[in-house]
Formats: sequence, C-alpha cells, structure tokens
Amino acid sequence: MISTSTVALNNGVQMPQIGFGVFQIPPGQKTCDAVRTALQLGFRAVDTATAYGNEESVGRAIKDSGIDPEEVFVTTKLWIPDHGYDNTLRAFEESRKKLGLDKLDLYLIHWPAKADFSETWRALERLYKEGRIRAIGVSNFLSHHLETLLETAEVTPAVNQIEFHPFNVQPELLEFCRNHKIQVEAWSPLVRGQFFDHPLIAGIAEQHGRSPAQVLIRWDLQHEVVTIPRSTREAHIRENCEVFDFELSAEDMTRLDALDEGRRIGPDPDTFVG
Repeated sequence: MISTSTVALNNGVQMPQIGFGVFQIPPGQKTCDAVRTALQLGFRAVDTATAYGNEESVGRAIKDSGIDPEEVFVTTKLWIPDHGYDNTLRAFEESRKKLGLDKLDLYLIHWPAKADFSETWRALERLYKEGRIRAIGVSNFLSHHLETLLETAEVTPAVNQIEFHPFNVQPELLEFCRNHKIQVEAWSPLVRGQFFDHPLIAGIAEQHGRSPAQVLIRWDLQHEVVTIPRSTREAHIRENCEVFDFELSAEDMTRLDALDEGRRIGPDPDTFVG
C-alpha cells in the first residue's frame, strides 16, 4: 500500500505527496481501469485536465471504486482557449460536472500561453473564495509568469505543476516557489521512460535493489516535490507506489542533480500557445 504522507499547502490543505497522472491515457475503459487500479493499490490523488479529454472517465472510476470521493484528492486544469474571467467560470463548471464532484480539490491554469492570465486568476480566486475549490494554482509557470501573477493576485497560488526530472531541475524556479510557499509538483517525473537505461540512474537503482522509475520518484520526494507518475500496467502502478521504504543518499541526490542540462521533453512555457 502507498504511504498516506501528505504535504500542507500554503492554505493548510493537505495534498498527497504522490498522485496518479492520466496524461495521454485514452478516455473510456482504459482510463477507468487505470484509475480504479491506482485507487485499489492505495493512491489517493488523481491528476487530470480538460485537455486530456478523460475527466468524465476519471470521475466514473472514482465513483465505481467504492472509495469515498472525499478521500480522493482530484486535480484538473483549465485549457488554453478557456482563459478569461467568464470562460474560466464556465470551463470550471464543465469540468466539475464531468468529474461528478461538488467541489474540486485543486484547479490549475494549465499553461500561461502568452495570455493575460490576471482575469483568469481572478475567476479562480472567486471560485476559491466561494468554497468551490479547496486550492488553486498554476502549471508550467516560470518565475517571470509568477511574478506577473503575484502583482495583482489576492491569493498566492498553492501549487505550480512543472516539468521536473533530473535532466530539467530548474533550481531557480524551485527556489522562487519555495520562497513564496508555492508547492512544486512534477509532471513527467519518469521522463516518459526515456532514460531508464541511463548508466547513473540504472546504477543507483541496482544499488538499492529498486527500479529506475522508483529512483526517479524517490528523487522527487526528497526534493520535497509532489509527483504524479503515470502507467496503465498494474505491475508498474504498484511499483510506483513502493517508494516510501527506502531513501537515496546525499551522494545519490547530488549525482542525479548533476544530470541537469535544462532538457525539456515537453513544450517551452514561454512559447507554447496550444
């Protein structure tokens, strides 16, 4: 079973340290089966987005799991065309209905997208103040995006979900978020499996009797970063759970950190517009 360890967000809401991501899992039975499996194995957080097209499947899986929905921390994200005050309110309601939930745990602006996101954030603040979302945040925001947002924000983002792995550490952004009490969350923490055979990662995994995926997830946790690994295979989902009973050494962490070369596997937040 997965650890029930949580982190306290800047508003006191407890967020699980590890969640289940559903990026690129097709809507329908594939998503339903994967989410149900994850919940049965002990995951208590699920991360989806409007852009993934599988919110309804996530909601159905939670409902059919037999687990109290109150026990599952659900995140979804606002897609790029829905920026703007009125659009955001409408998009949130559509997502909420698809998920079949009265209240969302975390709602994120998916990308800055060169948009004027101040009005978008004002809408999120309204939903948060009305108690319809437990926490609000952003995704793929760099330091300068956050600086712009904070100039007019009444509520500081609780989370910034970013591409984070040993090949793209972004230490300055990590420091900025820590200084402003914004919890960093890693998407694609396993680098989509592209580097499982990297000599350093494979070597550390062998040393600890673990898989490369477990090493990468553990690296996230020891950086105090929330992480959302994704898989559709039960054995891999189970493996991704089993990361709370070992620890990487300081030397392991330093050597993994040194892999950083600013390599992105996803879009650049400064140029991506959807």
